[in-house]
Amino acid sequence: MAQASGADVIDVGYEIGPLALTLSGAEVKRYALAARMFGGRFMGDEEARREGFSAQVVPGNMSLSLLSRLIGRTFPNGVLQRLSATFRALIHPGHALVVRGVVTEVHRTDHGDVLECDLVIESGDGERLVTGTASVQLPPAG
Repeated sequence: MAQASGADVIDVGYEIGPLALTLSGAEVKRYALAARMFGGRFMGDEEARREGFSAQVVPGNMSLSLLSRLIGRTFPNGVLQRLSATFRALIHPGHALVVRGVVTEVHRTDHGDVLECDLVIESGDGERLVTGTASVQLPPAG
């Protein structure tokens, strides 16, 4: 995955990612426990079925963390100012995911550039599971 350094000039259309991964059920459970999200749907398939789901579910907060990870890896010197998401479908562990984005606006200021980004988490076959937007403040050049 490309990483933007302080010397890079980021313009509209700059591609962010992709970050390809597959979450395991154990990872999802560890995250849910650490986040104090004790719902059965996050613990495993059996518990999720008892709650009416077809399989274990990835918490929405964990999806947000994947979008944040993408931003942090791409812009390590940036500050994430805003992150929002729309959850379009449930994410289940054990399936390939691709997290990517694109810079849609660049606001040049004396205090560094502010990037507006569109983000997405897709299934391995291209279904948009989560869409989002972010604002990232980059440090001033020089």
